[in-house]
Amino acid sequence: MAARDETVTTPRPWLLGMTIALAAELLFLFRVTVPDKPVFDEVHYLPAARALRDLSGPANMEHPLLAKELIALGLRLFGDGPLGWRAMSTVAGSATIAGVFALTWLLTGRTRAALTGALLAVLGFTVYVQARIAMLDTFLLAFLLWGIVLLTAAMRDGSVARWIAGAALLGLATACKWVAAPYVAAAAVTFVMMKRERPARWPGLGAVRALALLGGVSVAAYFLTFVPAFFYTNEPMTVERLLPFQWDMYLRQTQKLPHHTYQSDWWTWPLLIRPIWYLYEPVDGAQRGIILLGNPAVMWGGLAAVAACYWGWVKRGSARLLAPAVLWTFAVGIFAIIPKSLGFYYYYYPASVFLSIALSVALDHWRARLGWWDEMYLLLAFALTLYFLPVLTAAPLAHAAAFHRWTWFPSWV
Repeated sequence: MAARDETVTTPRPWLLGMTIALAAELLFLFRVTVPDKPVFDEVHYLPAARALRDLSGPANMEHPLLAKELIALGLRLFGDGPLGWRAMSTVAGSATIAGVFALTWLLTGRTRAALTGALLAVLGFTVYVQARIAMLDTFLLAFLLWGIVLLTAAMRDGSVARWIAGAALLGLATACKWVAAPYVAAAAVTFVMMKRERPARWPGLGAVRALALLGGVSVAAYFLTFVPAFFYTNEPMTVERLLPFQWDMYLRQTQKLPHHTYQSDWWTWPLLIRPIWYLYEPVDGAQRGIILLGNPAVMWGGLAAVAACYWGWVKRGSARLLAPAVLWTFAVGIFAIIPKSLGFYYYYYPASVFLSIALSVALDHWRARLGWWDEMYLLLAFALTLYFLPVLTAAPLAHAAAFHRWTWFPSWV
């Protein structure tokens, strides 16, 4: 039996969402300067951010500029040290948590479900780890998620302003990493399908106008992020080179790369077969480790929630159940298609966060049958967070072999 519809008890859910984002920001900032050396792919993106800060010339040319520009902003604001490296990532992580709250609230209309989704995202490990490292994917998801939020809201109330803002955010997500580009096409297909089913809705958004705005605004937002490159001291960008540069990026991203210790296939990510140790070495006076691993309760339970959402949609035709399941499937399916020679678990980052939305929507939908199991589920996720906390936070470990405590399977080493 589906949970009956209830009126929203919080008159200003946006205020609660902002409070959650602030709490997440404080959590992500705590000891963010540990370790005081670059971690994992920070060794690539920090030099690129310094080049953008100084406008010295192109660097890390296989990816667009926006995420590196935001890291450079952190260097400007807080200096070229651990806080400056990671400060803007904490902001993106907090925005991601708020985005989970907002999207879940839009899908369910209930604050309890939205709060559950936000808490599961915090306890899911992946947002916490990515919010404390200077990597592109952190910024990608923040823009992507809020783009989805605004486009979803626009499809509900016909707001042209929200549609334009959502399109711009999808363009900015693509300006972090190209993997966000398929979501623009997905938004277009979704709008056309919904408009066909309910043509009287969204009087301010005809199909042609909506698609033109979606494509035009997202493309414009993407290319605007290249403006700083026109002011490089060495090899400045020109209008003539802007489009050929996109092809150069494509060639760099699709080139054949050598074997990597942590490479993995896309189908292994939902099963948690090959996580990544971002750090495991003596640093700052102690043995420390940071593992990018999803909380097993959220990752494996989320797969059951996705299946339940699909089943509920087949049985009842509920769009609110279908949406999070399709989001997760799309986020994983992209990597089964795109021409990348290597895959890594951090590519699963967006999909891992969509699982918290699927879980909260499923728990809300079947709450009449499940009772207070959402609280019990949160307690399980919290208990696992406490268990893995030392290797999520780079806390001092007892000795060099301490990793065995958290590596449940040989492939986690």
